[in-house]
Amino acid sequence: MSNERLLLVDDDKELCSLLMEYLSAEGYQVDAAYGAEQAIDMLQGQRYSLMVLDIMMPGTTGLELLQQIRPSHKLPVIMLTGRGDEIDRILGLEMGADDYLGKPCNPRELLARIRAVLRRSAAPAPVEGRLTDEAVVIGPISVNPSTREAKVSGELLELTSAEFNVLTYLMQHAGQVLSKEQLTRWVLHRELTAYDRAIDVHVSRVRQKLVPHFSGSGRDKIDGKELIKTVRGQGYIFVYTGQQGQD
Repeated sequence: MSNERLLLVDDDKELCSLLMEYLSAEGYQVDAAYGAEQAIDMLQGQRYSLMVLDIMMPGTTGLELLQQIRPSHKLPVIMLTGRGDEIDRILGLEMGADDYLGKPCNPRELLARIRAVLRRSAAPAPVEGRLTDEAVVIGPISVNPSTREAKVSGELLELTSAEFNVLTYLMQHAGQVLSKEQLTRWVLHRELTAYDRAIDVHVSRVRQKLVPHFSGSGRDKIDGKELIKTVRGQGYIFVYTGQQGQD
């Protein structure tokens, strides 16, 4: 039996029952909440490794619940969305969800997504591209995969698991263009699919969180938006014109 406890949040009790049975057979401890209020109560009373969240719930929606819990709960979240609800998927990712899966979902595919998210939230695996557990320092920015901390000029940067891994991979390959296919494979541990915007949103969120630390003037101040550049038709590249340092 795994020590990892999952929380399913979905008003479809039949689906919850099916997924609980399947995921329990795979060794996970699984609880279910059938609405936002019940989910909040359970999050306050129990530590969960990951939450599977249905976006379209009556009353308080999954998006509203995600927005409420994100300031105080950092657990990874996989959203369940209608297959055509691209706007909801993007909003969910912008609010801090780690990944999404369309409904109706295949339990085996959900299991694969859960395993991938849990792997990367524990520590980024050295799958490709020289990723190690050593800290990387470029100018005032540092990432430490061992402690899962990112800092700018010593100030902690609040990142989700996926955002942290995006920044880590880009910094460990500074000056090199990384394709969306590579980042999806390395960060989300899955293949890029058609109309998949997950990596784009995660990169955008990292940019947004860096910008406040790189505004104004001064020797070490540059435009935060230019730290991570988009290379049209190719992918993204981490760029910093200052000196690279070491911890």
